Amino acid sequence: METFCDVINIYVSRIFIMKTNKSDQAEPVSQFYTSHRLRLHYTDWGNEHKPVLILLHGGMDHARSWDWAARRLCNDFHVIAPDLRGHGDSSWAPGSMYSILDSVMDVTRMIEKLDTPSVSIIGHSYGGVVSLMYSGLYPDRVKNLALVEGIGAAPTRLEKIKKDPLWERVTEWIKITGKSEKRKPRHLGSIEEAVSRIKKAIPSLSDEKAMYLTSHGIKQNDDGTYNWKYDRLSSILSPIRFTDEEMKDIQKRISCPVLLLYGSNGWSGDPLEGNDTLFFQHAKSICIPDAGHWLHHDQLDLFIEIVKAFMNK
Repeated sequence: METFCDVINIYVSRIFIMKTNKSDQAEPVSQFYTSHRLRLHYTDWGNEHKPVLILLHGGMDHARSWDWAARRLCNDFHVIAPDLRGHGDSSWAPGSMYSILDSVMDVTRMIEKLDTPSVSIIGHSYGGVVSLMYSGLYPDRVKNLALVEGIGAAPTRLEKIKKDPLWERVTEWIKITGKSEKRKPRHLGSIEEAVSRIKKAIPSLSDEKAMYLTSHGIKQNDDGTYNWKYDRLSSILSPIRFTDEEMKDIQKRISCPVLLLYGSNGWSGDPLEGNDTLFFQHAKSICIPDAGHWLHHDQLDLFIEIVKAFMNK
């Protein structure tokens, strides 16, 4: 039976061919830090003398999902891409409900370790919500904020969530968590099965990109099967909610320019259209054509062009 290392070695030598320009040849260095007694991981793309740019991935994803974007940005920025708790090469949180505030605390600790006065942040999906919250708590530390389909649940879903009283949300969370804890992990029988699942989630991915994401997103078990590198408990929605007034106050505190990116085939639609729950001081939205929820994969060139123009203003 071929091992995970065998498959990855074949992949590296036969499938993934690096481009020739300097930025595409860049590779990150793994770093670790501690937050809330957890050992958490981030990738550091160098250029410490450049402005710091934090890239935050979404749920059930990992830091290396940003690699193509990071290679294009690391000549202009000191790019840092963390694995959020319960994801990638970061520790899983025992007993945690994986609330947004847990991840915000982790990002805060990481930025403290970087010892930088200010950062720019790009957050995708769940990582966008974490980015938004951090920027509202520490507005003087954030120079630019780009949210990639990352302002939270759609307004229609928010309305439904608001109707559920606290006791229903908490008891439902307890029930779902208990069921998840009892459920045996579903092992993947092969690398190919994992790749096919990623391609189903992101149909635009080429075979080589799907293999690349898979190589960084799974681990091999003793019996030769595979599992994803994320804690399934991290995908269970926390019962803790902020009130409309609290979220309004958080958003109003964000003083930096805010860019809201969404895909024409994405999950959110234009976040500024008909949405009376956003109160950013300086925000604009841009639609990425022919792109879904992972628009930084679907339209990388356009994504980089827009982000660079926004960050360099």
